[in-house]
Amino acid sequence: MTIKVVRGNPTPEELAAALAVVRARAAAAAAIPPGAPAARDSWSDPARIAAHHLPQPGPVSWGRTFWPG
Repeated sequence: MTIKVVRGNPTPEELAAALAVVRARAAAAAAIPPGAPAARDSWSDPARIAAHHLPQPGPVSWGRTFWPG
């Protein structure tokens, strides 16, 4: 693995921290078995959206639009 600093002048500590993050991500990606489904981030999970009920149309639905019930 080769990492090249394109811009700036990082200190040895900053470079070591960046390298540690890159190596940790590479090790985590290598630990996933081939063919396994990719892990989803909870923010992009469609089940998060489906878990909340949307307000039903009606004469008072405007009052429930911004307040979780």
